[in-house]
Amino acid sequence: MDTDTTASPSPDPKAANRARFELELEFVQALANPFYLHSLAQQNILEQPAFIHFLEYLLYFKEKDYARFIHYPHALHHLELLQHAQFRSQMKKDEFLREYLHQKQFDHWRTWREPSAINSSNPEVVPETDAGNKPTL
Repeated sequence: MDTDTTASPSPDPKAANRARFELELEFVQALANPFYLHSLAQQNILEQPAFIHFLEYLLYFKEKDYARFIHYPHALHHLELLQHAQFRSQMKKDEFLREYLHQKQFDHWRTWREPSAINSSNPEVVPETDAGNKPTL
């Protein structure tokens, strides 16, 4: 069967670039999950040269113009750690490392405060809590 490539409309390059960016952004944000990293390591994906080059390519997300799209800052930290062969190797064989990363993440989220929720004019004022122990402003 003869196919005519000129009959099909060419895809919009801007839409294609946006779709690629969204896929890469979603993947980078998935790297924030230590259990996902461990899964990739267990499947030997972190040892594949093409994947290692892909991780290196994704470092562009650390630039200011792209980092602003990241919702999970640990993703960038883990992306940086994945650049090192020793970390990739340890992630595969060491469940303690996975648990350590998970605990550090939990500790960060447990103690992090929304900057807009902090009253800078009177820092000693502690928000009252309702019956459910949630701060009320």
